[in-house]
Amino acid sequence: MATPNGTLRAVRMGLLMSQDDFARAIRDAGQRAGQPNDASKRLVQRWESGTTAAPRPVYARALEAVTGLPMEALGFPPVTLARISEDGQGGHDLQDSPIGIPSANGTPAPQAAQRGNYSGVWLSTYEFVSSGRGNAVFTGKHHVVLLQHGNRLTGRSLPGASLNPDSPLTLDLQVEGSTVTGTWTEQTASEGYYRGARYFGALQLLVEPTGRRMAGKWVGFGKEFDVNTGPWELRLLDTSTAKATLDTYNRPPD
Repeated sequence: MATPNGTLRAVRMGLLMSQDDFARAIRDAGQRAGQPNDASKRLVQRWESGTTAAPRPVYARALEAVTGLPMEALGFPPVTLARISEDGQGGHDLQDSPIGIPSANGTPAPQAAQRGNYSGVWLSTYEFVSSGRGNAVFTGKHHVVLLQHGNRLTGRSLPGASLNPDSPLTLDLQVEGSTVTGTWTEQTASEGYYRGARYFGALQLLVEPTGRRMAGKWVGFGKEFDVNTGPWELRLLDTSTAKATLDTYNRPPD
């Protein structure tokens, strides 16, 4: 049985695109790159349902262009894409992309007992210390769409819904009883203090009995490759993921 690609669906919904809109954007990206493709709503459905697990390279390049994310962050298995680089002798050579994440023991984690469905719009709040600004403590906030498939949660911030503009956040989490564990990635704003730096790390949260709040800690690398940590909270705002609901929360959090 095919495994649905909830990550891709979460990213598409986070961009406020229908499947038709998403297919059109992929075709447009291909045209701009001089590599036309035939993306359609049906193809997007096949990707999201898991029926087609790995897009062909022409689609992979367009998907990366539309979403601004690498393929492994879109829920697809790592692929090798042909890239062109200078050879240092006045010409250009093809080289393989170093995309790839090894799997642990090659064995999927066992399914955990379900406590409920956590799909919906959540307020994500975390704190971090900025060593470059006198060790001041700052808060990052995003309105995040979480989608659940089995014991897996995938999330993406809405495009206009971060406290710091143009800083998209993605989450890839797994539910094990009352514990939620996974990874986070944030692309900081190109015009902001961190000048477009990409940060990533791990995250572990405990779910309250009501299922409406998760709280725990994040860990990640700083600019000097030191390991940092801090508190992180997800608070449920709405169980709906309908377009009208997403439009309501497509704004910076209070």
